[in-house]
Amino acid sequence: MGRGDGTGRVVSPEDADDTGAGILHVDMDAFYASVEQLDDPSLRGKAIIVGAPESRSVVSSASYEARRFGVRSAMPVAQALRLCPHAIVVRPHFERYLEMSSQVMRIFRDVTPLVEPLSIDEAFLDVSGARRLWGSPGRIARMLRHRVLEETGLTCSIGVAATKHVAKMASTLSKPDGLLIVAEADTAAFLAPRSVRALWGVGPKTSEALEARGIRTIADVIDTPRDLLERALGVAMGGRIWHLARGIDAREVDTSRVERSVGHEETFHEDIRDMAILRSELRRLADRVGARLRSSGWEASTVAIKVRYADFTTISRSQTLPEPTAVGQRIGDAAHDLFASVDRTLPVRLIGVRAEKLRPAAAATPALWDDDEGWRRIEDALDGATARFGRGAVTRATLLGTRGGGTLPSSPPPPPLDQG
Repeated sequence: MGRGDGTGRVVSPEDADDTGAGILHVDMDAFYASVEQLDDPSLRGKAIIVGAPESRSVVSSASYEARRFGVRSAMPVAQALRLCPHAIVVRPHFERYLEMSSQVMRIFRDVTPLVEPLSIDEAFLDVSGARRLWGSPGRIARMLRHRVLEETGLTCSIGVAATKHVAKMASTLSKPDGLLIVAEADTAAFLAPRSVRALWGVGPKTSEALEARGIRTIADVIDTPRDLLERALGVAMGGRIWHLARGIDAREVDTSRVERSVGHEETFHEDIRDMAILRSELRRLADRVGARLRSSGWEASTVAIKVRYADFTTISRSQTLPEPTAVGQRIGDAAHDLFASVDRTLPVRLIGVRAEKLRPAAAATPALWDDDEGWRRIEDALDGATARFGRGAVTRATLLGTRGGGTLPSSPPPPPLDQG
């Protein structure tokens, strides 16, 4: 696989065989960084890091010019600047990324209704039924790349294959701004020499467990008895890898896929010991999570918190709610309960709140009484004020003192990490 900086890039020739390859994986190239370079032409061709300029923040995205120095998403900005001292740090503009993502997804849906977004900057497309209208899968992929560039000014990389798994592997190999087609009959030959780390869903621990047993390539996986894989990795993971190594992936493009969770987190300028400040920050983050749920029409069945201590130890805790909710007060109460159960002897570097196991709010059954009715009215009013005056125009009185002291960050939290 490539190193994420364009090294080892593989693309297909114009006349590549696309027989049996009806699945496309489209991945925007260094999406956040590319949008910043699009909006500010002075940044084009330069090493840029998307993230807060404070050294304690993390990299949300980096241009390929920065990636060639070893800069990666989720890396502390301070470390990234040591690797690439001449990089320009640019604050993220998440609303702009959402706007560009909507344009890109509309282009995809112009070609086929069978679109499964994986994140803000990537999606699977099933073009098997679009041949009569647009031509072969390879031709459709080339048309998509041209349209995305023409209509948005951004580049994307596309993998074309018979299965989702192989298509995703192919798009990664073709980055940046590439197209790699794997005909169905060529699947085995394509997979065999790749590292086990290239298998979709295989993380560092799984790959280390395989490599410790001399299983380094997908060809090695194929030569390994299934029962040995299952003993080493567990029945579920062992069976999954056994199938994927053989190009067996029955998953179809799922157009009903929805966002699985909504969360916000903050990295503090200084490590925090004050429990009042931390509880206040949990409440503020919970309010933001609730607002996002309401704006999207979702409710959450589970609340989770994330705490990273000064020594970089990171823990998470979750709690299933008695009833699904989008009420920030209820989410904050659960977050406080979870926080009370964790070790609070070390100062805290980062804290986060996440709502999980989402379902459409309309699916809720009206109760005979609603303990949250008062809070719902208050938060509906807050939503209206936010829509009219912008986020931050109205806030809890209890949050004013903690943020006024300058301990908490004044900038909004960074967007999700951009892996492309």
